Amino acid sequence: MADDRQNDDLDLRIAKARAAEEARAGSTGGKPAKGYSQGSRVLAELIGAPLGGGVIGYALDYWLGTKPWLMLILIALAVVVAFRNIFRISKERPE
Repeated sequence: MADDRQNDDLDLRIAKARAAEEARAGSTGGKPAKGYSQGSRVLAELIGAPLGGGVIGYALDYWLGTKPWLMLILIALAVVVAFRNIFRISKERPE
């Protein structure tokens, strides 16, 4: 009988210690907040779109012999598209 009380007491102390540790450390598990996800999407748009436009433009310029015009046009177009997408992302509600 005394052994059962000791086990129950130990289980209670372990549960309290885990709850205290979770409260101290905060909830680090699970998915990141949507705001963090939106920030990552914005960063990907800002880097990926102009970089992709530049690479595709450079390849087309090299292939067609129109250096540097297609690259400049595609980079400018990619920047416009990136900002449009960022504007759309900013309209989403970060819950």
